[in-house]
Order: sequence, then C-alpha cells, then structure tokens
Amino acid sequence: MTWDHSMEPNWLDWARKLNALAQTGLTFAENPYDIERYTTIRTIAAEMIAHGSGGDTSRVLDLFACDAGYATPKVDVRGVLFQDGKLLLVQERSDGMWTLPGGWADVGDSPADAVVREIREESGYESRATKLLALLDRNRHDHPPHVNHIYKVFIRCEIIGGSPTSHEIQGVSFFAEDQIPELSLTRNVPAQIARMFEHYRHPDLPADFD
Repeated sequence: MTWDHSMEPNWLDWARKLNALAQTGLTFAENPYDIERYTTIRTIAAEMIAHGSGGDTSRVLDLFACDAGYATPKVDVRGVLFQDGKLLLVQERSDGMWTLPGGWADVGDSPADAVVREIREESGYESRATKLLALLDRNRHDHPPHVNHIYKVFIRCEIIGGSPTSHEIQGVSFFAEDQIPELSLTRNVPAQIARMFEHYRHPDLPADFD
C-alpha cells in the first residue's frame, strides 16, 4: 500500500489512533458488547485508510490483525557503516532505490542484535554495533505516509568480516557523501543520510532523538 510522497494526511493520523484505541481495547475487553464496539472502531479505521489510499478495507484489516496486545510503535533498525569515508547502502528489490541496511526488529532481539542480523542478511557483511546515533519518529521526517506508527533506530556499526553479497538485495555498495544515489524514501530520507555523515565526522556527537 502506497501514498504520494507528501505531507502525512490528517485522516491517516486519525485512523492510526482509532486503530490503536481499538487494538488496546480488544486486548483487555471481556464484555461482548465492548468487543463488538472496539471491532467496529477498528473497521472504521480500516475504511478510512482504504478510502484515503485507494486500497481495500479487507487488506487493511489484515494488516491490523498482524498486531495484538497494547498498541505501541513498531521499531525499524538501520545500520550505519563507513569504509574510507563512504557509507554502505543497499539497493532494494522492491523499488530499485537505495537505503541503509535494516528492517523490523524481531521479538527477542536487542536493537544491536537486530541491526547486526539485518546487515548480514542484506549486505553480506558481519558487523559489531558500537553506538546509537539516532532514535527518530518516522512521522516527523518527511517519509511517505505509512499505516503503522514507526520509530527508526540508527546504529553505528563496524565491519568485522564477510563480503558484499546478498540474495535479499539487488545491490550493495559504499557511497561518498556527494554521490548518494536515489533513496528509498519509505526507509531513509536525504536529511537522515546527511546527518549520518555528520556523526561520522564528529564521533563525539550525542545521539539524536525526537
């Protein structure tokens, strides 16, 4: 499901909040009438997103059903690796654009474990997490709208082995700051990449956060 790369619409924010209310309510509700009410609220949220995005309500409900329990933001980890002043990026098969290696954090993984795993799976490199660079609210950083509320975690890592190879990704390469290719904006935006170079030049900078 995709939207235009523009400012996030109010209806998406409202729908996400309605779904979070419904999801939390369904987690704790025992009265069948309350369960029915929260289910109705979730359906309304799905209808709002389907109408606004031109999608299908049943598909949105399927996405909502993937989450259970008290509603919280999802966590997306991104690995920041430099070699000779150049930044490691991987080329996504889904859109042909480039991004920092990363993805969803799995249950049971620490953020460091998650980012090391994603780097290995997407680039072929073995790495060690060394520093938290940024913890950002995706909604505040010019990404295309997304059905989920997402926190993005940027972690500096060092390469300790491996080689650039992956079956998940179309390409793996290092880029100088003035040679950054077209980015997969749903994953990283130019300002974030620029900030990672700032952290590289000034390693004593504190972590950024929203």
